[in-house]
Amino acid sequence: MKIFLVGFMGCGKTTLGRKLASRLSIPFVDLDKVFEEVTGKTVPHYFKEYGEDAFRKAERDVLQTSGFPDDAVIATGGGAPCYYNNMDWMNANGFTVYISLPPAALAKRLETADEERPVLRDHKGTALIEFITEKLKEREPFYKQAHLIAKGISLSAEKLASAIALHQLR
Repeated sequence: MKIFLVGFMGCGKTTLGRKLASRLSIPFVDLDKVFEEVTGKTVPHYFKEYGEDAFRKAERDVLQTSGFPDDAVIATGGGAPCYYNNMDWMNANGFTVYISLPPAALAKRLETADEERPVLRDHKGTALIEFITEKLKEREPFYKQAHLIAKGISLSAEKLASAIALHQLR
């Protein structure tokens, strides 16, 4: 089964996804890395060079046309579920998990991250929390379409694997 992890940047999709894939003994796929392999450009570089609209179209194409393994944990970009029919496509082609975290927790993680995040360039402190709060208002209607909503605070690969297994039994 393909397990798509969705949620705001900094929620732990990549870190938790790697651990979950290892626990389930299936491959881990980072959609941003696949994007970079396909386009030959990093996400920030592509974003800066071509703009958000072109990036979102290319991201959709990479998501929906890449030959993912039948069994894999796939970490998506934070905005991927919110554009075109990506969330519907993921729900139809796998099991989706929204890793939910409050804005302040996301801000704390993002302020200490090494990774360049183009949309956060000018936001720090309270302004970052306000930015995340506004973005979540836009994005959560998409994220909440996931098959499973998991609270990200103290979420482990073990807890997530158990929650997915329980959900599959219903």
